[in-house]
Amino acid sequence: MLSLGFGAGFPGIDAVEALRRMEGRLEKGLQRLLEGARAKEDGFGWLDLPDSLPEGLSDSVAWLSGFDSVVQIGIGGSALGNRMISSAIGHPFYNELTRKERMAPRFYIADNADPEKASAILGMIDPSRSGFIVASKSGSTAETMANFLFFLGELERSGVKDPAGNILVVTDEKRGALRSFAKETGCRSLSVPEAVGGRYSVLSAVGLLSAGVQGIDTGSLLLGASVMKKNLSGKMETGEDPARVLAASAIRHNEEGRNILVLMPYSDNLASFSEWFCQLWAESLGKGGWGSTPLRALGATDQHSLLQLFTDGPDDKLYLFLVPASRRDLVLPGASWESLEELSYLGDKTMGSMLYQEALSTASALARKGRPVLWLEVPVIDAFHLGGLVFFFEYVTALTGLSLGLNPFDQPGVEQGKRYTYGLMGRSSYESDADEARIQFRSIMADSAGL
Repeated sequence: MLSLGFGAGFPGIDAVEALRRMEGRLEKGLQRLLEGARAKEDGFGWLDLPDSLPEGLSDSVAWLSGFDSVVQIGIGGSALGNRMISSAIGHPFYNELTRKERMAPRFYIADNADPEKASAILGMIDPSRSGFIVASKSGSTAETMANFLFFLGELERSGVKDPAGNILVVTDEKRGALRSFAKETGCRSLSVPEAVGGRYSVLSAVGLLSAGVQGIDTGSLLLGASVMKKNLSGKMETGEDPARVLAASAIRHNEEGRNILVLMPYSDNLASFSEWFCQLWAESLGKGGWGSTPLRALGATDQHSLLQLFTDGPDDKLYLFLVPASRRDLVLPGASWESLEELSYLGDKTMGSMLYQEALSTASALARKGRPVLWLEVPVIDAFHLGGLVFFFEYVTALTGLSLGLNPFDQPGVEQGKRYTYGLMGRSSYESDADEARIQFRSIMADSAGL
């Protein structure tokens, strides 16, 4: 399903041999991954997601498909994955198609608690004819709950007698405000498996529900993930296993001072994949003083904005190119105007081949400068291969963290900010957090300079 090449950035050292030196650490990480999966430990549940479609998914997709519009309310892992699947597989101007062309509702994502965006979505939909997916495992995420309350209020104002009849919650099976809301109102609900964390949840109902509503083949997504899971479960030599190569490269180059990982897909369809990956990588591995900062770049667009820094700036980055081997293509006509004669070299070439060659050229230019480059090639971007990519990057992330002795499934650094927000917004029992936040902020402003 994937092929990975690597070359520069190993001056004077055989690349495969250098990676094999890390085999002991990687083997410990792999054993920890297998142990956690067998014991069904908290955080390891994503490994089981490719095995079956979530219960109730098909009926929920059919129900939501009857609405004019569907709004996904969530943030982080409850939104980035949804956008990633839609962008990778769906039409780039999906909502501008007619209902007949889409054969599905229009789709919007309300993630950030930004009144401008929430108002804009409201201006595009009729709440009474819209379905709302509210996704939060905890049922308490402040931004998600703010958007939920806003659209719930708009449903009530639109004259809907039973607003809960337009709502489906995706949340913990037993706990949280959304589960309580579902029990009180009888609204539809799907569950997030207990052992699955938010950033690893895209192949659960969290991500598959909105994908199915847009007509994306969720079965193929899971099949691709399942095949990738099977491929990765075999014990392969380090130099032949792309997951181990990437994990080892990230660890090694971080320890050598290259603590930025640039993911550069050469496909507009994968631009949002980079956003999804950034949360997965940063939130899973930024712990205990260790960190490999993910940086998004899009080929060829960012050749015209970031490449100068990449080639002549500090040598503090590891570059991962993600390149489709084939795609829908367009043949360029020959230049028929004399003034365009110098463009004749493009005649009868294809736009897709040009993008592939640009990826090759950029990778080669970086390699010439001695920058470490990894080249990950996927045959084509479709539901099957996207499912495989998702599982591959989840696996690599978990393996990297466990090989370092980190817990790649928690996010302690995020929790304090949440507590400050709860306190500042007046949530009971968080008063001391509000006081502490104000003190911290005053200290920031005391040292600030104005214009």
